[in-house]
Amino acid sequence: MKIALTLSAIVLALPPLCARAASPELIAAAKKEGEVVWYTVQTIPQIVTPLVAAFEKAYGVKVTYVRANSSDVALRVLNEAKAGRTLSDVIDGTNTTPILQRENLVASWTPDVAASWPASLVDSQKYWAATNFFVNTIGINTDLVPPALEPKSWDDLLDPRWKGRLAWGSTASSSAGPGFVGLMLKERGEASARALLQKLAKQNIAAIPVAARQVLDQVIAGEYAMGLMMFNHHAVISAAQGAPVKWLPISPAMVTLNVASLTRNAPHPNAGKLFFDFMISEAGQTIFRNTDYLPANPEVAAKDPSLIPDGVKFKGLTFSPQEVDRNMNDWDRIFRDIFQ
Repeated sequence: MKIALTLSAIVLALPPLCARAASPELIAAAKKEGEVVWYTVQTIPQIVTPLVAAFEKAYGVKVTYVRANSSDVALRVLNEAKAGRTLSDVIDGTNTTPILQRENLVASWTPDVAASWPASLVDSQKYWAATNFFVNTIGINTDLVPPALEPKSWDDLLDPRWKGRLAWGSTASSSAGPGFVGLMLKERGEASARALLQKLAKQNIAAIPVAARQVLDQVIAGEYAMGLMMFNHHAVISAAQGAPVKWLPISPAMVTLNVASLTRNAPHPNAGKLFFDFMISEAGQTIFRNTDYLPANPEVAAKDPSLIPDGVKFKGLTFSPQEVDRNMNDWDRIFRDIFQ
């Protein structure tokens, strides 16, 4: 009942659909196809469920989704293409699109609503447009980390009291240990970054082969005192539900873009375009905001602006999808050499 009421409130809070740019012809073609298949890295209960509910209510087009991390989404699309059975229409992730671009598996198309966005939020060749920001920092269990002991910098993690009490993801992702390697390399340079990483390895950080959201869930459950490279909006969502969790504005945080794309040779191309359009429209982005995500659409402000680095009290380093893709193999290799 609580979930149903929440979804209803979100849908009722949406801007009028007449303010959107989707053409009657696209809507009609999408309805004729009747379904869209979405491969996503987004968290199901927080954003996938309400977004799907609102889209289906608005257009009567069914959404089928598969949830995985960026590299697994890319691998799934690659394997399906090799088998001659493209199943997805829309994909998203922080570095999914560049991987698939190399194999010519991404269509060149972005919604009209993105035409006026800053260049950093839309691919110049229209292979992707941003849906939301991810800000990776530290998430703590407030029952296990008293305010006086909260880390103020990444170097504070070297305190012996945290040995064996830290966790992060181990997958080749920006929101896991390899992403932390990339963040340190960009901030400190090769020599200084490696020096910190070698010291940090002595803290016996638990490397868990799951998504960042699942790592944070284990922190909330008390299995670890802190999770590293956690999405700060996830901590806000869980804290609002009564969980003993808090995010820390450690500078610099790693800021990445979650971007969406159309799959080349999609089985439902028009429904895919309509869903993509809806995700980044004012209506769709309002759902991102209302569920405490950080919307990319410049016309939709975040509910809590403090989640986004301001460059003064809370600093961030932004990584484009291409930058993540270009460097991930090296980050992952260094991570495994030092921490595993």
